Amino acid sequence: MDDQKPVSDWTTDFNIFDAEYTKDPSPVWNDLRERCPMAHTDRFGGMWMATRYEDVQALVRKVPELSNRQPSLSPMRPEADLLADYHAHMLPPISADPPEQIPQRRLILPFFTPKAVELHRPFTVKLCNDLIDGFIDKGEADGAADYAQQITPRVIAHMLGIDTTRADQFVEWVRGFVEFGVADIELRSRSRRDIMNFFAEEVAARRARPSDDYISQLLLKELDGVPLTDAMVINMCLLLLTAGIDTTWSSIGTSLWHFATHPDDRRRLAGEPDLWPTAIEEMLRLHAPVSIARIAMEDVEHDDTNFARGDRLMLNLPAANRDPDVFECPDEAVLDRRKNRHVAFGIGIHRCAGSNLARMEMEVALQTWFERIPEFELTDPDAVTWAAGQVRGARNVPVRF
Repeated sequence: MDDQKPVSDWTTDFNIFDAEYTKDPSPVWNDLRERCPMAHTDRFGGMWMATRYEDVQALVRKVPELSNRQPSLSPMRPEADLLADYHAHMLPPISADPPEQIPQRRLILPFFTPKAVELHRPFTVKLCNDLIDGFIDKGEADGAADYAQQITPRVIAHMLGIDTTRADQFVEWVRGFVEFGVADIELRSRSRRDIMNFFAEEVAARRARPSDDYISQLLLKELDGVPLTDAMVINMCLLLLTAGIDTTWSSIGTSLWHFATHPDDRRRLAGEPDLWPTAIEEMLRLHAPVSIARIAMEDVEHDDTNFARGDRLMLNLPAANRDPDVFECPDEAVLDRRKNRHVAFGIGIHRCAGSNLARMEMEVALQTWFERIPEFELTDPDAVTWAAGQVRGARNVPVRF
């Protein structure tokens, strides 16, 4: 079918790349929860989409029947076998299921404990202040392009022991792989290949001259008593780069967009610093950036829906986070929301391992901005742009202050 044609009915023909949906998907989510909480589309090879919190909670636990081996919802090459075993090793541990997933996940968890993440806070604080130094005297900036999108690639580079001036190259690769490559299979393949080649060189360099960075430490680890192969380390670095950059910069940039367009929230947060912990969680809930994918390894029944073997499923975490059956005033920011069991980082065994790092980056980025630029507003609402698809976030947020 023509993937670019207008949507005829969101229950049977949804399109997560639709321009109007990308700008504000909440009306569609609200409609689907009422009329058809388990929507379907034939676009992009076909997929289902769950929009209710209860369904997401239930479906994420159907492992390995609903497998995580194909975490992307991007269109695949016609000859691609989405059920093939090799997919389980593309982005370990996120692309693996138990029993392989459990020891793979244990390999990376020590890098993302609260204590481990705090080691990177001083670097992140200095980085955020340096970025603001570069534009504060101009009285205007792009909160996404000049700030949010400059933070996460440099923090990841710092963790990897890589020159942080390579950040722009990281951004180009990640956007080619995750964002622009969604509609361009060749670009996605080329971006992935470039990232893999880069990390192959970095792994070889660490083999020759070990350090204390993430790559060097991974090379010391074993899986079931066997040292990690270069291929496994390269794929784990690929996961850190792609999952750790796009999602968090989306959260930071979209949060700045929110406060630039909601002056009451902005001024309240600036005047009540005790709100920061709950405000961060509320931004994660209200503007969750990512949806997760599953593929049916066998026929699966869920309520009145039957997933056939090979069917792809989108667990729409942002939609679940706005379910009125779970959250009061779900489409509003409640900065002091106390009951906030959001699923922005996923749930179950595949819950985001880097959630502590993401929270630290968000906290430092937003608090540093507010400390130095407490008053700001959009210069041109029409100039705000959004990434579409599986990861949604503000890509341009022009503000004046």
